[in-house]
Amino acid sequence: MRKDDIATLTGEKDACPSDRFSRRRFLGSAAVAAAGAAIAPRLMGQDKPEDRKVPAAPPDIKTNIDEVRAIPRVATSMPGKYPGKVVRVKTGANPVGKPVDGARVRLELAAGMAALTGEKKPGKAWAKFVGPKDVVGIKVNPIGEKLLSTKPEVVDAVIEGLLAAGVRKANIVIWDRRLFQLTEAGFTADRFPGIRILGTEMMGPNGKFYDEKGELWAKDNVDREALPYVAEVEQKYDAETLGYMINEGQASYFSKIVTDVVTKIVNVPILKNAGATTTCCLKNLSYGSISNTSRLHKLWMKSVAEPCAFPVLRDKVVLNVVDGLQACYDGGPGANPKFIYDANLLLLGTDPVAVDAVAHDVVVKERMARGVQQVDDPRRRSAAFLDLAAELGLGVADRAKIRIEDIVPA
Repeated sequence: MRKDDIATLTGEKDACPSDRFSRRRFLGSAAVAAAGAAIAPRLMGQDKPEDRKVPAAPPDIKTNIDEVRAIPRVATSMPGKYPGKVVRVKTGANPVGKPVDGARVRLELAAGMAALTGEKKPGKAWAKFVGPKDVVGIKVNPIGEKLLSTKPEVVDAVIEGLLAAGVRKANIVIWDRRLFQLTEAGFTADRFPGIRILGTEMMGPNGKFYDEKGELWAKDNVDREALPYVAEVEQKYDAETLGYMINEGQASYFSKIVTDVVTKIVNVPILKNAGATTTCCLKNLSYGSISNTSRLHKLWMKSVAEPCAFPVLRDKVVLNVVDGLQACYDGGPGANPKFIYDANLLLLGTDPVAVDAVAHDVVVKERMARGVQQVDDPRRRSAAFLDLAAELGLGVADRAKIRIEDIVPA
């Protein structure tokens, strides 16, 4: 089955706000990925006069966010220790298709952490966020296989920092929603010995989503006892698509990885567009942590921001490290080599909203420089999720209040 066919099955092929780009191209097993046909490159982001009109407001689909607002915050709640602060690290060259210099990336991340925290020693910088008793989950984005996924070398640098802060190797977890996509992106036990690699949605030893009894292997990987994200919209899935969604109905359950396994989360998304908007910190967390997501594209702006306000994410995500070594300015969120460029950038911050705002501006600037997008009218920016996230107390969306520190490591 082709990647586009899987995306069509899950209802996510044309689900981003612009109605012209796929949100994800699901890969399935390694065998399915190997058999997949290449996605035909298309330049689809060109602005037209009608694109400049202010879009109609989406239907107001009700959610249970008011119930979540009432849950008391804690010391580690978003936006964390440094609200509104974003460190922008200019890295060395990272040509597409060439090996990444892991030693250099470790130095660049260490410089960024020093700028963020004021601590020059990596152990002290990382100790601002984690400690020896923590189980730390590194949330990566592996959906673009090895072409456009979180780089293992960036994760190596994060792991080095965690170890320096006293976190035990056995208490470090690399995770995402789909285990098979982690494998395809290079996150394996052989590559990361001693580190747990976990995914919520998974295939069993038989290479299928279902066991011999016809039950999903992953059915118990979501926490049906924890407060779910509820939205008054439903979608029916066939048996194959259900393997990617886990459940139907109005509830999206949080993965047990975030409810039971980890005590802290370091979010390591990638820098890419999704139509005229971008997906970075918030989207990596929300859609990467819950089940039954295909239906949520009908309320995309809400469903990107609101799940991050639930305590299992709001109170556990202590740091965001955006892998912008290479980025996608068009054709996203899939991995089309025609639109991937060397951004040579790392973005760091505890405030996912501020980091997302900076990431959005980086991608839009690139789109406009290349003639893919003509205007950046805030009324049609398709980034209203930033304002909603700010209103939920998750961070700073107002560019005038965001403090950017640019550094170029020696």
